Amino acid sequence: MKAGGSGISGTVWAVHLLLGSFAGPQAGGPSGRCGKWHLGHHGSYHPNFRGFDYYFGIPYSHDMGCTDTPGYNHPPCPACPRGGRPSRNPEKDCHSDVALPLYENLSIVEQPVNLSGLTQKYAEKATQFIQRARLSRFSASGRPFLLYVGLAHMHVPLSRTLLSAEPGGRRPYSAALREMDSLVGQIKDKVDLTAKNNTFLWFTGDNGPWAQKCELAGSVGPFTGSWQTRQGGSPAKQTTWEGGHRVPALAYWPSRVPVNVTSTALLSVLDIFPTVVALAGASLPQGRHFDGLDASEVLFGRAQAGHRVLFHPNSGAAGEDGALQTVRVERYKAFFVTGGARACDGSVGPEWHHEPPLIFNLDDDVAEAVPLDRGSAEYQRVLPEVRAALSEVLEDIAGDNTSRADYSQDPSVTPCCNPHQTACRCQAA
Repeated sequence: MKAGGSGISGTVWAVHLLLGSFAGPQAGGPSGRCGKWHLGHHGSYHPNFRGFDYYFGIPYSHDMGCTDTPGYNHPPCPACPRGGRPSRNPEKDCHSDVALPLYENLSIVEQPVNLSGLTQKYAEKATQFIQRARLSRFSASGRPFLLYVGLAHMHVPLSRTLLSAEPGGRRPYSAALREMDSLVGQIKDKVDLTAKNNTFLWFTGDNGPWAQKCELAGSVGPFTGSWQTRQGGSPAKQTTWEGGHRVPALAYWPSRVPVNVTSTALLSVLDIFPTVVALAGASLPQGRHFDGLDASEVLFGRAQAGHRVLFHPNSGAAGEDGALQTVRVERYKAFFVTGGARACDGSVGPEWHHEPPLIFNLDDDVAEAVPLDRGSAEYQRVLPEVRAALSEVLEDIAGDNTSRADYSQDPSVTPCCNPHQTACRCQAA
């Protein structure tokens, strides 16, 4: 698990397994989902139709709808309009027409969401789910449970918490970070009280800091992408530099996961699914290829080997979105395309294509400052491995079941609990 910069959106997985769970498949148990979803909310795309028995959260990022408590953003976005009054002219990245909805299962229970109180709602719903699932363990079926919590932290807008509102209080980012820590702590405390020895907690992030949000974005730490910063733009979120995708991960399971240990194994969020399936004693679906691996041996401290090869899809700063043009082979990382995302000062780095690729030795140069000399013996030795790895994965994709994401929007399915009210308010202003 590679530690990384902050600025992430946090994710918590709580997987409760029965005693002796490694001996065979687990009986079916409840599955819950709290927090951001962002994989579609209408019809079959809703979490309740994607394997989750319980859902409480927002259907997409919390900067994609207006609220009455907008929080900290850069640039700031206006509050939702009230009555017949239109919203003041928003920035281009602000959404003021439809208020941010909060779902409980299939119903909208609040619109707009009160962002200042959302963290505590998540804590209450997550701990209630654990409590109910734990009680069901004493039923005849003796069921395990799975809870997936996708936090709004540390994505903008950062809520105006009591910590940051106090005179002389903490800066918004550090206050939000402490709020996230408290929420995760409440989930862990509930697990410790009810199902400590048989519940596996996995916390991770999904991307590095969003540099254009300036002081609200966090830090890349040592993963500065120095080669890119010299060209211009940001080497953080929306790029394939280490600051864009290298994030912290923490695993907790008393008596199984060793404490105070840092692993250097190369892992990915793609490994969560096959690992959880393996821990539950189940089998992966047949007829498809999975890029993730069962990381349980690494988590339990019995192995240090994770992936030998990983691929980092283009994420918006350069190249075709989703194309595989950055390759990690053990300690080496090769870029066939580079570019800088929008930085705090508004600058954007140019898109450059590299053939042969830039190759960095991350063991010696985690800042990605100086690529290997193309004429060196080290470069010449690594280049064929990079090309072979890229060729293999592209061949694997071509022979597998593939689909292309559809990001089109249909206004008729906009989440709206009361279309007769301005911004879809559930109650008249």
